[in-house]
Amino acid sequence: MQAFLKGAQSSRAQQKQERIGSAGPAGHPSADKKHKALPWVEKYRPKCVDEVAFQEEVVAVLKKSLEGADLPNLLFYGPPGTGKTSTILAAARELYGPELYRQRVLELNASDERGIQVIREKVKNFAQLTAAGTRTDGKPCPPFKIIILDEADSMTNAAQAALRRTMEKESRTTRFCLICNYVSRIIEPLTSRCSKFRFKPLGDQVQEERLLEICEKENLKYTKEGIGALVRVSEGDLRKAITFLQSAARLNGDKEITESDVTEIAGVVPSKMIQNLLSICYKSTFDKLEIAIKNIIDEGYAAMQIIHQLHDTIIDESLNDQQKSVITEKMAEVDKCLTDGAEEYLQLLSLLEQMT
Repeated sequence: MQAFLKGAQSSRAQQKQERIGSAGPAGHPSADKKHKALPWVEKYRPKCVDEVAFQEEVVAVLKKSLEGADLPNLLFYGPPGTGKTSTILAAARELYGPELYRQRVLELNASDERGIQVIREKVKNFAQLTAAGTRTDGKPCPPFKIIILDEADSMTNAAQAALRRTMEKESRTTRFCLICNYVSRIIEPLTSRCSKFRFKPLGDQVQEERLLEICEKENLKYTKEGIGALVRVSEGDLRKAITFLQSAARLNGDKEITESDVTEIAGVVPSKMIQNLLSICYKSTFDKLEIAIKNIIDEGYAAMQIIHQLHDTIIDESLNDQQKSVITEKMAEVDKCLTDGAEEYLQLLSLLEQMT
């Protein structure tokens, strides 16, 4: 019995030794494995302010603060995937360095509880702390902390109102950076206390350059049409473009990334299918229209995507202005209903019946 136990123990010890041996320094998995496991959106997130693309005004202000000028309270707003969070995180890392970053930066996202109680306790307590410590590399360190409130437009009005006094009172030791998609949802007293910066959707050229840079670093094969399709379907959202690129690379393996691959991954409805739907609207009966809509939904395409593409096609159609205005008004109503959770089949039927 003892011999059996000794054998089991030695086997477990050998397995443990093998695990330690296969790991990198200090028993951690090798850096190469960890590096590969990172999503490309995080892997290629700007590490410094200079790497932020297309947002010249914000970069200029942050550069001045990195050179020693004071930093105002900031309000970043604009569409998703344009670099709002990446910009302030890159600036904070440059300001404080890796050692002081955790002590000096508090980041709260929409996924965290950010009601009035959190603002009164967590945010207020962090704001009241003294900004102490110096950088080990000898670079100058500003005498203030940064509180980043991401998705600030999802905060309640009461929580926003509780924040305004803290912003004023703790201005000596704390700077706030509010990040949102819709600046109209931020109350006026907060917007007047911040320097506002609008983040523009990224231009096609800028997106293309960044995607080609990633393709080069990852040794990907691609076609010019494939990259063009990525830029087109992402609509100024670089995060979406990089995510689609990674999905296409994993789907294809060593093959080229083509336009058809990108449209398949992005869930874009083929233009032939949209044209077929419109021709049925113009020429065929209601029964055929019902079948066509049922087929397109059964294929798995989202109603919102169909409406989005129908809108672009209708604008280029040879209809008069009155017809276009009636159809687009109906599209707006259907879009609202779908957002509220209405049934996709009935809403599409309602829209396309208007076009018959």
